Amino acid sequence: MAYSNFAAWWTNVLLVSLTINGYYPQPLYAAPSTRTTTAKPVFTMPASADQGALLLPNIKDPDRVNAQDLCPGYLASDVKETTHGFSARLSLAGEACNVYGTDVESLDLTVEYQSKDRLNVNIVPTHIDSSNRSHYILSEDLVPKPKPDEHAKVTDHKPDLDFSWSNEPSFSFKVTRKSTGDVLFDTQGTVLVFENQFVEFTSSLPQNHNLYGLGERIHGLRLAKNFTATIYAADVGDPVDTNLYGSHPFYLDTRYFEVQEDGELVPMADEEHDTSRKYVSYSHGVFLRNAHGHEILLQPDSLTWRTLGGSIDLYFYSGPSQPEVTKSFQLSAIGLPPLQQYYTFGFHQCRWGYKNWAELEQLVSDFRKFEIPLETVWSDIDFMRGYRDFTFDAVNYPIEEGKKFLSGLHEKGLHWIPMVDAAIYIPNPEDPSDAYATYERGNASDVWLRNPDGTVYIGAVWPGYTVFPDLLAANAQEWWTMELKEFFESAPYDGLWIDMNEVSSFCVGSCGSNNLTLNPVHPSFQLPGEPGNVIYDYPEGFNITNATEAASASSASSAQEASKTATMPPPSTTTSPEYLRTTPTPGVRNVNHPPYVINHVQGDLAVHAVSPNATHVDGTLEYDIHNLYGHQLINATYHGLLSLFPNKRPFVLGRSTFSGSGKWTAHWGGDNQSRWAYMFFSIPQALSFSLFGIPMFGVDTCGFNGNSDEELCNRWMQLSAFFPFYRNHNVLSAIPQEPYIWSSVIEASKKAMAIRYALLPYIYTLFHQAHTIGSTVMRALAWEFPNDPSLASADRQFLLGPSLMVVPVLQPQATTVDGVFPGIADGEIWYDWYTQTLFDAVAGKNTTIDAPLGHIPVYVRGGSILPMQEPALTTREVRNSPWSLLVALDGKAKAEGHLYVDDGESVEPESTLSVHFTVENNRLHAVSDGTYEDKNSLDKITILGADLGSSPCHVVLNGQEIPGQLVSYNQTSRVLAVTGLKEFTKGRCAWDEGWVLKW
Repeated sequence: MAYSNFAAWWTNVLLVSLTINGYYPQPLYAAPSTRTTTAKPVFTMPASADQGALLLPNIKDPDRVNAQDLCPGYLASDVKETTHGFSARLSLAGEACNVYGTDVESLDLTVEYQSKDRLNVNIVPTHIDSSNRSHYILSEDLVPKPKPDEHAKVTDHKPDLDFSWSNEPSFSFKVTRKSTGDVLFDTQGTVLVFENQFVEFTSSLPQNHNLYGLGERIHGLRLAKNFTATIYAADVGDPVDTNLYGSHPFYLDTRYFEVQEDGELVPMADEEHDTSRKYVSYSHGVFLRNAHGHEILLQPDSLTWRTLGGSIDLYFYSGPSQPEVTKSFQLSAIGLPPLQQYYTFGFHQCRWGYKNWAELEQLVSDFRKFEIPLETVWSDIDFMRGYRDFTFDAVNYPIEEGKKFLSGLHEKGLHWIPMVDAAIYIPNPEDPSDAYATYERGNASDVWLRNPDGTVYIGAVWPGYTVFPDLLAANAQEWWTMELKEFFESAPYDGLWIDMNEVSSFCVGSCGSNNLTLNPVHPSFQLPGEPGNVIYDYPEGFNITNATEAASASSASSAQEASKTATMPPPSTTTSPEYLRTTPTPGVRNVNHPPYVINHVQGDLAVHAVSPNATHVDGTLEYDIHNLYGHQLINATYHGLLSLFPNKRPFVLGRSTFSGSGKWTAHWGGDNQSRWAYMFFSIPQALSFSLFGIPMFGVDTCGFNGNSDEELCNRWMQLSAFFPFYRNHNVLSAIPQEPYIWSSVIEASKKAMAIRYALLPYIYTLFHQAHTIGSTVMRALAWEFPNDPSLASADRQFLLGPSLMVVPVLQPQATTVDGVFPGIADGEIWYDWYTQTLFDAVAGKNTTIDAPLGHIPVYVRGGSILPMQEPALTTREVRNSPWSLLVALDGKAKAEGHLYVDDGESVEPESTLSVHFTVENNRLHAVSDGTYEDKNSLDKITILGADLGSSPCHVVLNGQEIPGQLVSYNQTSRVLAVTGLKEFTKGRCAWDEGWVLKW
């Protein structure tokens, strides 16, 4: 978890420190008292330790230099045809400008038509000076390059993407989709700038573009058209619109066209949208394979990409729709996501502040008492000895007691996942009792990041002064795997939670190099719950739900502020700050303070992070691969777990990710806040990570930072029930927010969880499809209904797979919510999940839906068949329950669905089962394929939209009529229900063989 000043960020709530009418948010969880191993006073790092240089981002600097005005660009020559395209030499077209670095005089251009829908444009320096490493090119060992498909010669296929270029007045290029004539990327009228610490290229954009991606950040789904997207991994508590933990230099561009009467497509301007007209859309994707710090300037008519080094390695995906782009991007570049273990789709509970094993035992008991499903208990850093990885606090978390607790947990079908941070504590060399075996083994294996002079780089994180694993070191994987093994033998965990892997450090530079005798030390900031830093933040909306108490608190707070103001001295005269501006030195890279300053949330690149000059074993600087640190640690953890359990799917939850991390990890949205806005932002966050190939996504439900309240947690617990990863997690010293704290939240959670757990077979099948073909799980309405321009920015509701739509309430004190029902104009129909009846909605308009507290509107798309099982308190119980099918007929009385079943945990299951369902002409067909033996019977089939009129209802299964008492039909709602089939079929397994149900 990233630390933030919990009092400062919430400026619109009442902050008081006295009891008001009995409401007083008490610090229920104090900071751990056992974080040190010695009796001596704990040294606290000064605040200045994590303060860097005062920098002014280039985009905010009125005195900035525009490279486009001064740089000459390049000219192409020596063009040669290659197997997959052509190559050329790019030479400076004039005198070097050296604006933000040293211009590279000669570049190599390679253009590859890699497949019908994929084009690669690669520009690298012709000569790379390995002696002073003036230019770093991303290694294929770290991030593999997409390769041309077999038989992908231009002469062997007809690529849909066309590359053209010009030397007038300097080198520029254009990428066009030939099937539509749409120009996807065009640098004409701009110059290419290529320096050792600054690369810039610009593409014009048409008026009808819609961009998505370029993460990670808290932002709406569609990127704003006057916005700067910074990509640089940062340990920061979820501010809006800035760079966060992950680095995903990929965007999807969707453009809408109006279809004329003669079939011609005319680009649509935003203001031209008219529901009476017909539109189509085309999407394409762009991926820049570069791990340096990025800054992408988005403007209404252009996109400017700036990086702090590396190469231009662009991949264009022609689509022509989002599903094709996403599948091709995953299959060619970043890899397919793993199929998660079945248990991971259950409910997870965590908080920073569970004090001991007994409290975790009570937690499990309370969930059971209130009959709320619970699958996994998570442990934040509380369990550790002084916050050290792979250790246990001897007093509060003794190992033997933990083994007993975990044994009982596993017997109940539950699981435990602990946290592992990226930094490794260095024991105090003057204190023999401070020994730490993980460090000693790592030190013996020589696996630490170093300073440029070869000494070990020593930063600081939770335990004190720490070192950082160098994942490029030869012995790093072996050492890390051994630590995972030792840890498992101490406490048999079921997965691992990787945090602080940006990689985070609480001081600038190697601050611990001469200070190890001070260890353990306290961070320069107070932890929540420590004296002077108790969370007294009132929940957002407290002034509405508790008006009398709020008025009293406001009066008291105003009086306090007036008293403070009366004694405060007059403000001092301010002067303009003196910003550090770095002047480029020819041939030399200033990695700590590069001449171009990106709009980084922390300012200085070394603040709250390992310094850019930290050096890897091969000489690579952290500056060049900082954005890959979390990616590498996740990789090491995944493969470490795979080594320990060769045929068991590793479950890893990682914070800092890069393009391609999704083939190893799940991800959560980081240190969000207990505010309504963050519940809203969780939807575009999740949808963006669908584009990045990380479908196993969720957020800290009810919020992490600050205090949640009953209404917010009620709504949020229901919303997150439809996210792939479902976890409640909050900060140390905040008021509790487990779902059983409030009675209304108990009922709301159980209601939504019952739907989720019944739909686990559907969700699992969606993940199998994502794992095998690269489809998405959570889907934006615009992706599933690509010809409706009104959906381009829709991110307040979403689809779970193709068949389920969720329309949550996202604001306080609301009892209704407006929702749009896409596709109705084209014959799409939607059924209310709860009433099972056709929902009456108007095409192209919002419909007001009743949504009292505790109710989340959910709709089933006509044409869907959803496989389900009986909801229960654990996924193990669900997997052993009878099957049912929910059939939602479309306007033509047809439907289709799929089911995938396996053992739920094997990397390569020995046997699997696939079932395909179709409905046509009042016949439901189930066709099975596979050898996996599912022993559960079929119990119920419900058919929505069945039009049987008033005639008697006869239902036949495989030629045998089902007794009338097992069949019901409601002529008004048009719901046909067949129940008790497990008795009728005498316990026969549901998918032993194909069958037909006729009515």
